[in-house]
Amino acid sequence: MVLRARIVLAAAQGRPNTEIAARCATTRQTVGMWRTRFAEQGLDGLRDAPGRGRPPEITDEKRAEIVARTLQPPPAETHWSARRLAKEVAVSHMSVHRVWKAHQLAPHQTETFKFSTDPELVPKVIDVVGLYLHPPEKALVLSVDVKTQIQAIERTQPLLPLRPGLPARFTHDYERHGTTDLYAALNVATGQVLARCYPRHRHSEFLDFLQLVRRRYPRRELHLIVDNASTHLHANVEAWLAKHPGVQLHFTPTGCSWLNQIETWFGILTRRAVRRGSFPSVAALIAAIERFLEAWNEEADPFIWTKTPGQILARLARNV
Repeated sequence: MVLRARIVLAAAQGRPNTEIAARCATTRQTVGMWRTRFAEQGLDGLRDAPGRGRPPEITDEKRAEIVARTLQPPPAETHWSARRLAKEVAVSHMSVHRVWKAHQLAPHQTETFKFSTDPELVPKVIDVVGLYLHPPEKALVLSVDVKTQIQAIERTQPLLPLRPGLPARFTHDYERHGTTDLYAALNVATGQVLARCYPRHRHSEFLDFLQLVRRRYPRRELHLIVDNASTHLHANVEAWLAKHPGVQLHFTPTGCSWLNQIETWFGILTRRAVRRGSFPSVAALIAAIERFLEAWNEEADPFIWTKTPGQILARLARNV
């Protein structure tokens, strides 16, 4: 409409079609057509005639049908594909894609969530997060857990290293040489980790690790964040804690182990030192873990916790 108006205004000034076409970056034929339309029909001649332009490929009713069918999975299947649904509603698969994009629908994607049924969910979240955001004065907060069943896997062929244009590669087949269980305690204030490998993860191993932690920090008040594993609730562990009032356990809610910062460190350990490794024995696996632990502690930085208890509880409530 702007182009057509400029053509008419220039024509009213008496300019020739060739000059108007050059000024408006269009053709002489286009200028002549719109001058004629305006001369014959006035302003109405500058509007598109009914039926001009490409008609929409699908109607609003068809769009609504696509959305409704997308929200209900097909018989004997879990979700629609674009081509499967397009065939069902008699449109092109690109039309289905456009409708999905417009309505933010992605049937091929899923997300997981875990709902905690812990009756003490709220006080436990407040307790644990409170330790992260406002630790007690002159006390240490340690995030403690065990990573179980770390496998000593030996690849049948050596790792093919990274090359320009090629990622590092390793074989799918391997031999298992046993497992180890890693107990670890993350110092929330510094990011340093105290850890020890054990052949099993019973209450006796947890108790031994508690004693190791106490020896590392002999005169400090310790607040240990742990999950609800039965080993942490054993009578012998409770008896030891009764004799050591300077060590206090704080439990994460059931199903909320992600609140424990040591889980983040376990993930880093797996990605950087274990997953791509090839270990001919459990001893070799333990040695690799210890090398990573030493290097980590030399340059350790604390994880920064930013979510408040209210924000976490609100997010949990949305998942219910």
